[in-house]
Amino acid sequence: MTRRLIVTADDFGASTAINHAVERGHGEGCLTAASLMVTGDAVDDAVARARRLPELGVGLHLVLVEGRPALPPAALPALVDASGHFRTDMARLGADIFFKPAARRQLRAEIAAQFAAFAATGLPLDHVNAHKHFHLHPTIAGIILEVGRGYGMKAMRAPVEPIAILRGIEPVQQAAATRIADLWARLLRRRLRRAGMVVPDQVFGLAWSGAMTAVRVASLIDRAPMGITELYLHPATDKVGTGHAPGYRYTDEFAALIDPGVRQAITRSGARLTPFAALTEA
Repeated sequence: MTRRLIVTADDFGASTAINHAVERGHGEGCLTAASLMVTGDAVDDAVARARRLPELGVGLHLVLVEGRPALPPAALPALVDASGHFRTDMARLGADIFFKPAARRQLRAEIAAQFAAFAATGLPLDHVNAHKHFHLHPTIAGIILEVGRGYGMKAMRAPVEPIAILRGIEPVQQAAATRIADLWARLLRRRLRRAGMVVPDQVFGLAWSGAMTAVRVASLIDRAPMGITELYLHPATDKVGTGHAPGYRYTDEFAALIDPGVRQAITRSGARLTPFAALTEA
């Protein structure tokens, strides 16, 4: 077996500071993929940069919570709030999606609209995931699989994060909610593989979301098992206007992408840097 390493930046298109970090992280560092928000404030800038970076694997970062929809808000009354943005009450929204046919119809239409918006960019679809990992919801995952096939989707993220590896680096608490999410992630990974999707064997970035420093990233690479590992980060070159996650260390995560110590860890591990597309083609 070999080690394959995918290093992904989420929220591509949310701001120019994030887009700049993606371009530099790919050109100067270890970034191999980026997940595009097709309704982000700086999506046009992101697409223009991506077209200059043919080896960067650009995927779709579906936004179904805490963001702006692709369809008019009036078409999504079960999914949006009074401001026209997606609801932020994920638990209640998830229940509505599961139990209410109208919510599911609206969800399907919105997911299709975001896939269509990505296709309109002309960029190859490297992978798919969802903001806040809302695709762990089985109904959402099912709709993504159904719609995504028509747009050439071949790879998805199932956020299975081995807690033992994290604890080998520093103490990590695993709350009950985290253990439940891990169970759903493992079920999703099995479902996606049965559907023929390429799925990483392990994913890192959940427990330290917003704090994937160079030291942590290098330590994770040193300890990554054989198989396909995805590390995902939220990099930006500036703290201003980088989104909706107070406390996230955006600039530190960008620094990790271009850190010499991280590059040395990749060399030590023998891992091959890759986007998802190289694995789906294989």
